[in-house]
Amino acid sequence: MAPIITTIEDLRRVAKRRVPRMFYDYCDSGSWTESTYRANADDFAAIKLRQRVAVDMTDRSLATTMAGQAVSMPVALAPTGMTGMQRADGEILAARAAKAAGVPFTLSTMSICSIEDVAEEVGAPFWFQLYFMRDRAFNDRLIDRARAAGCSALVLTLDLQILGQRHKDIRNGLSAPPRLTPATVLDLLTKPRWCWAMLNTRRRTFRNIVGHVEGVRDTRSISAWTGEQFDPRLDWDDVRRIRDRWPGPLILKGVLDVEDAEKAVSTGAESLIVSNHGGRQLDGAPSSVAVLPEIVAAVGDRIEVLMDGGVRSGQDVLKAVALGAKGVFIGRPFLYGLGAYGEAGVARCLEIIRTELDMTMALCGHRDIRDIDRSILRAPPP
Repeated sequence: MAPIITTIEDLRRVAKRRVPRMFYDYCDSGSWTESTYRANADDFAAIKLRQRVAVDMTDRSLATTMAGQAVSMPVALAPTGMTGMQRADGEILAARAAKAAGVPFTLSTMSICSIEDVAEEVGAPFWFQLYFMRDRAFNDRLIDRARAAGCSALVLTLDLQILGQRHKDIRNGLSAPPRLTPATVLDLLTKPRWCWAMLNTRRRTFRNIVGHVEGVRDTRSISAWTGEQFDPRLDWDDVRRIRDRWPGPLILKGVLDVEDAEKAVSTGAESLIVSNHGGRQLDGAPSSVAVLPEIVAAVGDRIEVLMDGGVRSGQDVLKAVALGAKGVFIGRPFLYGLGAYGEAGVARCLEIIRTELDMTMALCGHRDIRDIDRSILRAPPP
């Protein structure tokens, strides 16, 4: 008997059973002690809402804009590496579900499906996320490919100049495709649905890179190339150069400090994302929602402030909006849905979040998401 799916946690439990361990752990873990990973969700839970009664709750609307683009609710699918290893052709499936739901999908540089794959199969504009590499010509080509594919916004990640201490990934020997050790083979034998789908796709490696970098043609050469490419020299001048090259909305991801938020404003970017990379970079950094109010207070009148990290429900979305975010990105929730049920699972994830957001907004006495502010919160944020 199929489980009844009513929450994001329900999707997570199914995904854990169906996705190979190394890829599930890649999704559902943080760096080092995972204190920041846990704080992202715990700090949302500590924020309490004001229930209101005897108010008109009819004709509600969640529609708004993110990065100047109309969205059906203030939610976007975050860029997540190796999405196509949660489920075969995962980026395409997630992008289709996002299109149907009227929310943006963001494709990662480190995706399994390429920019061109998603553009061809989905037939709708999506956002593209750029990691800044040492190979400047490769960066430029990626930007140009995203533009040619009709991507409607560029998300530049700032907080992955060096890789955080991700102990589960190290222990699992994470790779794409999976490295076939005895433990890996045993795990794959318990995931026949995943294996069958993966055998029936040609998309099993980093297709934004393979064929676009000289000499990078197999798993070993990809690992060697990517291991050397994340550029620790990235600075604000580099951000400005990307601003000059990209003609559309530019979103800067990974801002967690007011001083950096001020510098983000100076680049001319349209938006920034308050983010600690899902707790996968600097363990011991504050949660995203904890620093969101101070960043909004400092720069919110000069740049659109978005956020990610710890969002597991529509209530979390509402709390972030109340604290000044114009929208949120979700990563793990849609990956759980993808790993559990493919495109239908992502659609169910978005449906759950939409229902929870709409119902919670109504019970807080509001009918339009654009009217939400801190007045719906019972106590100050943590």
